[in-house]
Amino acid sequence: MRIWDIDPRKLCRNHLLGEHRELHAIWVILTKGKKGYAHHPETNRWRGKLNALYLRHRKLVAEMTRRGYLHKSGLDARLAKGNHLQREYVDSFDKQIKILRNKKCACKV
Repeated sequence: MRIWDIDPRKLCRNHLLGEHRELHAIWVILTKGKKGYAHHPETNRWRGKLNALYLRHRKLVAEMTRRGYLHKSGLDARLAKGNHLQREYVDSFDKQIKILRNKKCACKV
């Protein structure tokens, strides 16, 4: 489970769509009290920052739309409470770049 802190325009198809899927999972855990991955470090860093998570989703959707993907899974903006910035990281920005480079995918990092 991972929400990257990298510009979505730099993500390959798999990482862009994968992050979108995982963001929805985190959103449901935090807004509906679902149990799966409720204590995962990636989930925990978004507690109290649903506004920031909502904004990240908007960036992902903008990039998905730019690439021609059809998006039909919006988030309820009324639930986007809390901090609008995410400054807590599971892995530092530099480490995230290194992780993606080691995957040898089409990400532009």
